[in-house]
Amino acid sequence: MSTDQHAPGRRGGSARARILEAAAQRFYAHGITATGIDAITASAGVARMSLYNNFNSKAALVETYVEARHQEWLRLYQARATDGSTAEERVLAVFDAYADHAAAAYEHGFRGCGLLNAAAELSVDDPARAAVRRHKEQVEQLLAAPLGELTDPATAQRLAEHLSFLLEGSMARAGLEGGPDLLLRARGFAADMLAAL
Repeated sequence: MSTDQHAPGRRGGSARARILEAAAQRFYAHGITATGIDAITASAGVARMSLYNNFNSKAALVETYVEARHQEWLRLYQARATDGSTAEERVLAVFDAYADHAAAAYEHGFRGCGLLNAAAELSVDDPARAAVRRHKEQVEQLLAAPLGELTDPATAQRLAEHLSFLLEGSMARAGLEGGPDLLLRARGFAADMLAAL
């Protein structure tokens, strides 16, 4: 979540919302494991008990954080997809939403996909990790649906998988670079592939 929307020291909204904002900011900037409950409550301006009144554990807070990031990305995608009148534009809207995510202002700069960063810290059987997997599967299906308008179902599914690999690889590299440039290049590769269909 970007600092322009979630500035430290901001005290508006419910305690739950402030806790989630503070956790999102700190989890993204410093990692889940490195972020303690005291740091979150201090950033949110709430008592420790307030955190536990709203989330029964740090794990529950992490699950809520993952879901909130998923919803945040879906909003970016939906804003881009509504402008897409063709199947090609709706495929490229997925890339545009990732680029929008990368271009947002972050406290310590863009560090890649917050969901994959979170998943890397979670155990294989963690429910939040499973939620990240579902998000990535949904992204692939958002690619496959308009591709199905351009080609047969089997080819559409293979191409959606290919594009999701291109997207995730470019997202990882963009995180290392600290900005959206590589995502925009990947979008260009995707546009070339679509033009060749």
